[in-house]
Amino acid sequence: MHGACVIYKNAARYYGPGDIRVEDIAEPVASNGQVKVKIAWNGICGSDLHAYLSPIPIYANSVPNELTGETAPVTLGHEFSGTIVALGPGVDQSKWTVGTNVVVEPVISCMKVDTCHACASGSRNLCRKCNFIGICGWGGGLSEFIALDTKYLHVLPQGIPLEIGACIEPLAVAWHAIKRSGFSAGKSVLILGAGPIGLFILKILRSFDPSATIVMSEPTVLRRQQALKNGATLSLDPLSVDVPEAVTKATGGIGVDIAFDAAGIQASLDTALHSVRPRGTVVNVAVWEKTATVDVNLFWTKEIFLTGSAAYDRVHPELLEAVAAGKIPGIEDLITRRIALEDVVEKGFKALLHNKDAHIKILVRPSGNEKSKL
Repeated sequence: MHGACVIYKNAARYYGPGDIRVEDIAEPVASNGQVKVKIAWNGICGSDLHAYLSPIPIYANSVPNELTGETAPVTLGHEFSGTIVALGPGVDQSKWTVGTNVVVEPVISCMKVDTCHACASGSRNLCRKCNFIGICGWGGGLSEFIALDTKYLHVLPQGIPLEIGACIEPLAVAWHAIKRSGFSAGKSVLILGAGPIGLFILKILRSFDPSATIVMSEPTVLRRQQALKNGATLSLDPLSVDVPEAVTKATGGIGVDIAFDAAGIQASLDTALHSVRPRGTVVNVAVWEKTATVDVNLFWTKEIFLTGSAAYDRVHPELLEAVAAGKIPGIEDLITRRIALEDVVEKGFKALLHNKDAHIKILVRPSGNEKSKL
């Protein structure tokens, strides 16, 4: 898919769990229908952390990926922003120009519309072969440059800093989850896990309803404090508080209308099921490392709706419009560190894994000075 010249640039390459190496790769050249983007910032995703700890099926391995044909190593990074520096042949120059800031929508799918119902309907995130740029190949945001088809990019509206642009992908995950939940003003919510996705869910919910009851459950101190700072009604430590009991009390003995599981562990799922009201909704947003067990009788007695939320489905335009209009303020507050590419493992991955009390979202600058303008 990508041509290359003889110039070599640094990239963080994923060889497998526990093995990420910063090494030189050929600088890409934009081919037909592509633009070449100089990466400004790339966020480290929770899925990347999972893949660093243990094998995750969608991440590149020794078997060629069905969509990209690539095997490990691949360049990591699917939460990125950057600036167009070159146009390939066949690009619509009325929309895409050198100097335009862009963000990625990295979902790739089979696009066999005759046989794949998901792709035919436009819901590419539900394709059975769905994967992501920066996970299974085609380059990634943890590199100085990437060449991509324009269909995977969105123009970053003027006035939105590139640092915030690197947060659009996880914001889209949160936005889609809220749409899947059926949230509307006046509904009460429990969020389990105040990592980036949980906090982005909180921020977006607050933009929709400034007065809704929103409870956060999170064991780390910094993230509980961030939850309160960003509008949580209550921020609870599940290691010391009976969360379902506290939630029931906060909702007048009823339980919340919606629970978002952004933690992906047995305890968080159990808490969600016990905290929603009868006929309440539980939305799983997390990637799980282990198979969960479920008390089916609890579904039966409470008639609970349980649904998943996988990445996003055509939400980027409305999300970018909301961010540009200032409807989701303070996104930069959740960026707790900005680092250079050579520090991606020690100051990035390991910091997020071993020092959760200090960090939420870490951005990586693949080239140049890593200091932010914010």
